[in-house]
This record gives sequence, C-alpha cells and structure tokens, in this order.
Amino acid sequence: MILVTGGAGFIGSNFILNWIAATGEPVVNLDKLTYAGNLENLVSLKQDARHIFVHGDINDRTLVSKLLEQHRPRAILHFAAESHVDRSIHGPEDFIQTNITGTFHLLEEVRAYWQSLAAAEKNAFRFLHVSTDEVYGSLGADDAPFSETTPYAPNSPYSASKAASDHLVRAYHHTYGLPVLTTNCSNNYGPYQFPEKLIPLIMLNALNGKALPIYGDGMNVRDWLYVGDHCDAICAVLAKGHLGETYNIGGWNEMTNLDVVHTVCAILDKLHPDSPVTPHASLITYVKDRPGHDRRYAIDARKIEQELGWKPKENFETGIQKTVQWYLDNMQWVENITSGTYQKWVDKNYGGRNVS
Repeated sequence: MILVTGGAGFIGSNFILNWIAATGEPVVNLDKLTYAGNLENLVSLKQDARHIFVHGDINDRTLVSKLLEQHRPRAILHFAAESHVDRSIHGPEDFIQTNITGTFHLLEEVRAYWQSLAAAEKNAFRFLHVSTDEVYGSLGADDAPFSETTPYAPNSPYSASKAASDHLVRAYHHTYGLPVLTTNCSNNYGPYQFPEKLIPLIMLNALNGKALPIYGDGMNVRDWLYVGDHCDAICAVLAKGHLGETYNIGGWNEMTNLDVVHTVCAILDKLHPDSPVTPHASLITYVKDRPGHDRRYAIDARKIEQELGWKPKENFETGIQKTVQWYLDNMQWVENITSGTYQKWVDKNYGGRNVS
C-alpha cells in the first residue's frame, strides 16, 4: 500500500493509473479537490478496490494521522501542490498554505508514523517529494542546464513555495533521519492536464477559433517532459533512489513557447481541418509578458540515467502527437472541465466528496 497526496491532479492521476496498471499495488489517494483536482481522471478505477479516494487536506493533521494509522503505507508520494505560476502572482497565499505549511504538516505526521514502525518497516519506508525545476530560477541562452547542485534562485511565489518545501524535506532527512527522496521535473504535458496550462489552453482555443495568447516575444524556453515518462521516472526513484538525494527529471526537449504553439497548430491543421479558423497559427496573439517571467529552463537528467537507468521514451514529436490525439478523443472530458460540471461529477458519482 502506498499513499499519494494530490492524486486527482494532472500528474498525480496519471501516476496512479500507471502505478495500478503496472504493479497492482493499492493506493490511498488524498486530495483536497481544488479547481485542478478532477476525479473524472480516475473514472476507470471507480469500482476498483485498489484505489481508495479520500477527500481531504494535507493541512488536516488529524486526518493524515488517521490515514497513516489505518492503511499503514510503505511509502508516501507527495504530489499535492498549488502549481500555476500566474495564479501565484495574483494570489500567493494559497501557495504558501498548501506548498509550505501543508508540506510541513504532512512531514510532521509522517515522521511520527515512521518513528512508530518496526525496524524492518522503518528501513523500507520512503517519502518521495515531487517538485519542479522552477526552484532553480532562470537560465541564460548559453548557460548549462540545471543540475542537482544548481543553487536555488526561485523567481515567482509558486517557485519560492516549492523551494521552501524542498528545503523542509531535506531538513527532515538530515535532522530526523526521515528516509526522503526529492524529484525536480521540467514542464509536463500529456493527458488530463488542466486547460490553464500552455499546451491544452492553446489546443482548446485553436479548436474554438479563439486567440492563442503568447507572453512577450514567445521565445521563453522550456524543457518538455511527457507525463508518462515522468511517472516512470518517479517509480524508478522510489524503487532505487539513494536516500536524501535529489533527482532531476527532464525530457531533453528544449523548445521555445512559440515553437510549441506552432507545433500544436500544425498537428491540429492535419487532424482537425474543419476548425472555425485555419490555419490555426493565424490565431497567435502576443500579449504583455507576465511579471518575472523566467527566460529559460533546462534539465540535465544525466544523474537519474546513470544511477537509476531511467531516460525518457518519448521525444517531443511523439509525445505531443499522443497528447493532441488524446484531447481530440476525449472532448467530453474537456467540455466537463470548461463548463465546470467536472466538480458536480464527484457528488453525482461518489454521493458526496467525503469518500474514505
């Protein structure tokens, strides 16, 4: 049994689906179901006893303690986080409460639980903290990619809150001996991503003939990682990672935002030529850059490949093709997101959200 926090979100739900399919090991899924949490992502597991969903907050220490005592997980995988940079700029408090205070409360309960375990269980236990490359700040065009030893220099409230949570996790290992692992990933994309993020937002706007907003000059660079590859990497870190270590997970796919948008538009031109406006790239509109917009992120993922044998299976060309096709094949999921009915879906199918 493992416990996953934030398992109804984009990466967390992909992880749970992949985990159960690959291992069959049961999962307790603790999720607050904020706007980005969507149990429709996990509808295929609705009748599966291996998926136990609990609606709750990692800040609720009583609930976390109860779940640990009841289910006795051998590992915690901590995905729960507020993760959208724009939202952190306009309203940073939620990011502080969830990403910093929530991680602290979770660590405190996990520490108490871990210390109560018998020796063999204690030695086998793992706490895996899922973080972001944004904690490292911004790179220049000629700078070497981020490595695990790159100094932290977060530039947004979101990245600062994640940096703080990384430091807390590290401190709990060095101070208390808690067996932790940390991963810092690059930009994820793939199925079930909430359409506030670049790729699904561009895709859905293009299909509806709406403007495709590009910040600044569109030349900001990101390393793109297919979510399925990310999930495989997390499994490798959980199984073989060295305690107290950090592993950077990247796709070796640096692209400008503008190139990403043009790629998505070209795929849609072929797969959906009957959209209201084609070619889809004609909808590109440049908008005022967001405050503190980091120019470039790039991940050096050699450590995880050399130590654990993981490397991405997808390049951007194959991964983005799968992603666009998934959205086209799942337009009802998209409609439920954009209309807000996905939140009502929980109450209808689970008879209320307090499921345990």
